[in-house]
Amino acid sequence: MKVRADALRMLGCVRIATVRQMAQVITKEESDGRSYVRRAMNKLAELGLAETNGKDGKHQIWNLTPAGQRALADGNELPPRPKAGTGAKAVLAGFGPHGVAVTDMILAYGGRKYLTDWQVEVNHAIKETGLSFNTDAVLALPTKTSEVRLFELDNGTMSQARLAKEVWDYERYAGHRVWEGARGTNGRTFPFWQRHRYTRSQTFPRLHVVLAGKEEHLLDNRLQALAHDVQGIAVAVWVNTLPRLQRGEPWYEIGVDDPDRRRRRYPEPVGR
Repeated sequence: MKVRADALRMLGCVRIATVRQMAQVITKEESDGRSYVRRAMNKLAELGLAETNGKDGKHQIWNLTPAGQRALADGNELPPRPKAGTGAKAVLAGFGPHGVAVTDMILAYGGRKYLTDWQVEVNHAIKETGLSFNTDAVLALPTKTSEVRLFELDNGTMSQARLAKEVWDYERYAGHRVWEGARGTNGRTFPFWQRHRYTRSQTFPRLHVVLAGKEEHLLDNRLQALAHDVQGIAVAVWVNTLPRLQRGEPWYEIGVDDPDRRRRRYPEPVGR
């Protein structure tokens, strides 16, 4: 029964996972509990709380059903969070391997320690400019200057140019400012993100980019190319490969937070 409850909670956090990944969190670290988890998942499927809609290689990909999400919400098993899908549509659309890689990234970064502090597919949008993108995972782990950490996972399926654009989107988001003040007054401008999104942060949250999906030497080449493509970016960006992250190796800093430079790059909004 406990294995089933733990599996539900994990899927409520990461949305998509394989039995291997769930066993990594749910069972004892020195044991291989995949058979226990597999039986638990089959029982949850019989109860209509979980389902599988595809595979990552030979491994079935599991996600909650709407009934499973309601069961978690009714039992107050997770912190309140925005309404999210079950993950089924992503698997059916062919994004299952990417979701599994995101889960691997989450487990490599904090494992079971921070599991309930993650949200996946978190939208960041500014209606005025039309900028809108989804962050693969956001970790609520407050520091003295920032309330969250942002994570992007590249599974080796996008072009280098598109990957660089996705990283630059974070600077565009961080650089947008809004004007505040009563009509006819001087007023002031403020960063959009600080006023409307990460209100408890003093600095724009650090972006972590994790590279996966290719042989390790190719990931290293991709890391170097990304560092070149985002040279001079004015937000904090750290990058790593998934194999290095899983081995506990350090991150590479390829971008530094620089609010003054951002302010020079992006035009001030016009007052009312």
